[in-house]
Amino acid sequence: MAEKKPLQESQIAEIRKDFSFFDRDNNGQIDIREFIELLTVLSPKTKMKVVEEAFALIDHNHDGFIDFEEFLEWWQQGWWEY
Repeated sequence: MAEKKPLQESQIAEIRKDFSFFDRDNNGQIDIREFIELLTVLSPKTKMKVVEEAFALIDHNHDGFIDFEEFLEWWQQGWWEY
């Protein structure tokens, strides 16, 4: 697997902007409802089962939320695969 290149501050800021857009309640986390909306925008044909599986994989600490660090890692690894 190729090593990830470090992101520039401007790239991180852009990803944080995307994260904040989908964090509708502004609590610093994306819950499953917000994630469904996010994937509906990114990949409208994604099946609910895939959404749930993706959420579980991205939520590394299994707290029921995707925080920015988890989101950033997912974004770098290939969100477009969903």
